[in-house]
Amino acid sequence: MKMLRAFNYFFYMLLALCAVSAFAQETTHQPIKVSDGITYEFIGRWDVARLNKILTVDTPAFSGVNVKYTPAQNAVKLYRVIYPSSIPERGNKPTMTSGLLAIPDTAGKSFPMVSYQHGTIYGKHQVPSFPDESPETQLMIAQFASQGYIVIGADYFGLGVSTEPEGYMVKGSHQQATYDMINSSRQVLAQMGLENPHLLLAGWSQGGFVTMALLEKLEAIGMKVQATATASAPLDVFALMNGFLSFPRKFDADWLNSIMILSAFAYENYYGIPGLAHSVITDEYYDVAKKAYDRQPFNPADITSDLHKLIRPEYFDPQYFANSAYGRLISAAQAYRWVIASPVHNYYGETDEAITIGVGKMAMTYAQSMGVGNTLVEAISTGKTTHRGTFATAVPLWKIWFDSKQ
Repeated sequence: MKMLRAFNYFFYMLLALCAVSAFAQETTHQPIKVSDGITYEFIGRWDVARLNKILTVDTPAFSGVNVKYTPAQNAVKLYRVIYPSSIPERGNKPTMTSGLLAIPDTAGKSFPMVSYQHGTIYGKHQVPSFPDESPETQLMIAQFASQGYIVIGADYFGLGVSTEPEGYMVKGSHQQATYDMINSSRQVLAQMGLENPHLLLAGWSQGGFVTMALLEKLEAIGMKVQATATASAPLDVFALMNGFLSFPRKFDADWLNSIMILSAFAYENYYGIPGLAHSVITDEYYDVAKKAYDRQPFNPADITSDLHKLIRPEYFDPQYFANSAYGRLISAAQAYRWVIASPVHNYYGETDEAITIGVGKMAMTYAQSMGVGNTLVEAISTGKTTHRGTFATAVPLWKIWFDSKQ
């Protein structure tokens, strides 16, 4: 009996020491090790007041529209996860990358998980795992994690803590980074004693493309996804770029040059085609464009918004563009041409300065072209909204729909 009491005493003391150690690591922001090379680090706790300020003040300032969001119900704990992954386009080269794990600070051991895929950014740390620098991530935390959802978000290769060149719109790498983030987050949550029985996917802009690409991968391996929602998703980059080059709209955004620049350099690096970016970008703007891609200091005003000055003239010939090395890679950057087996909502804005209505509706158009139509895929208008306005308007609609899937 004495021996049993001694064992019980030792066991409970060990549990207490583990709890104290975890608390100490959180308060001092020390990395906590998990299996398979995964670590996570506590980076902050956002209280309800801060979360509601995001919903009522910060997001309207970012998006330019006033949208009614459901107020925050609980505080949120934030963690940066560092995890191993691999680069498919480089022969599955091993790499380390990062992402955000946001956990409701409330009672309970089981929460649905939203994997959020972020949009195009211009600073290396404007990503989920550096949430103070990412207004879009802040909205996801404030609207979902503050109401009982776990929110995760991969930073993508080349961003966050990654030392790789940026893999902008490189489909396989986007799929791998986000898939590995889901698995790594689940290992962290298991160590914390938390469950996440439901998985939902969401993304805006570039992240809408990544979200649909991730869904394609998850369905291919049989991982269950309850629902997927996007806003302003460039579902077919080849169609999108042909619009910029051959059929421009009067209100096309002046920052569309960044899509051409980032993808040209990323494809050169990830697909191993030396000189690809220089074959696309004119001599006059090549050096400053490379600085922009490499995240080196540069003056944005030094890069023209006139695509006829930035891009070599031959690319304005649709046949040349389609047959070029760059065009062939771009034509493969699509995220809708498979038989989608789970519910999808693609939200689009009717006055989005970056994503056309046709591109925004492309997954539904393709799905419904099959016989009597695959009705799992729906394209939904947010009205006459801008690129940011479409995102801000769609997020509470995502929340209502995701709630219905629990």
